[in-house]
Amino acid sequence: MVINSVLAFLNTTAVPSNSSTAAYNSDNYSQIIHLVMSIVIFILGTFGNGLVIYVTGCKMEKTVNSVWFLNLALADFFFTFMAIFNIVSASRNFIWPFGDFMCKFYSLIGIVNMYASVFLLTAISLDRCLSTWVVVWAHNNRTLAKAWGTCGLIWVASVLCSIPFITIRKLMPAGNSSLYHCRYNLTDSLPLYKSLVFSRFVLGFLIPFLVISCSYIAIGVRVKRLHRKRKCKSLRVILSVILAFFFCWLPFHIFQFIDVQLIEDMMKSIYWNQDTLKILHILRPLVFSLAFFNSCLNPILYVFMCEEFQKKLKQSLLVVLESAFTEENMAFFSTQLSINSRHSSQSNPERKDTLTSLVLPSEKETFIE
Repeated sequence: MVINSVLAFLNTTAVPSNSSTAAYNSDNYSQIIHLVMSIVIFILGTFGNGLVIYVTGCKMEKTVNSVWFLNLALADFFFTFMAIFNIVSASRNFIWPFGDFMCKFYSLIGIVNMYASVFLLTAISLDRCLSTWVVVWAHNNRTLAKAWGTCGLIWVASVLCSIPFITIRKLMPAGNSSLYHCRYNLTDSLPLYKSLVFSRFVLGFLIPFLVISCSYIAIGVRVKRLHRKRKCKSLRVILSVILAFFFCWLPFHIFQFIDVQLIEDMMKSIYWNQDTLKILHILRPLVFSLAFFNSCLNPILYVFMCEEFQKKLKQSLLVVLESAFTEENMAFFSTQLSINSRHSSQSNPERKDTLTSLVLPSEKETFIE
């Protein structure tokens, strides 16, 4: 009985919670938080990411950067759209009325979104690093076809990493009734779940964090060596997206390990302090809502990190978004131009500052930016 109560408490760990909080005989706190946050995520996420998809997919010239952000927005859009199922479930006291297939599919979308987001952010960081340090290579090899191919591989890898999770996700009876919750079957699959939690932390957080950190440290060193006067606007946008991702998802991974340790201890008849369990119960919906709210932040960051946002506030949101992406693309060339300017300035010093602020049409076409 104790283990069943713990299982009910832990089955909120991979996607927005679909489990009951009856184990703590609490009020409707968890249900209300999940319901409210799911509604907010659905509205903001589908609207914001939908705008990004429209701008980058239909209104803008296709560039490598727009391909990155289009795929990132697609991942977040699919996830936030699926929140409609969680809204229905939470409004029914976490009873899942959509069947076993949708239980697995909904879980799959949530986990694929996490992997796709972090893999895309890692690819963006590596792309920036290589374009800053290996300018000639980037000039010759940074193409739309390769960007789309990389995104395709990222989606395939995300799905493959997510499939093991749905093998233990299933409908579980809600007490003695004919109703069901969408949960992980941890009673029979705890060792597998434990290994999946660890692999998700390593593949979906630790390794990407190290790669992204090293990439931006290298970019910072390069920028300092070039003594660039013009700030890289794109760097600020991408760093903000990355920081938002990690600050939103780090508490999630911490709670994952806490969950595993808690259930292992309960199975060994090692009982945690009730006050500690109560604190975890209070923090849980906030932590998971914070993680999933990350899918709503990217389009907001795209707009408000635009330097010209204040000047263009009266314009339509679509124009502001398109302007933000355009500035992102233009800022990218400053690295190569700063190198070209050093050679040009030797023959004509007065043109140095002018060259570093221009984007030549031929260079834009070659870089496909």
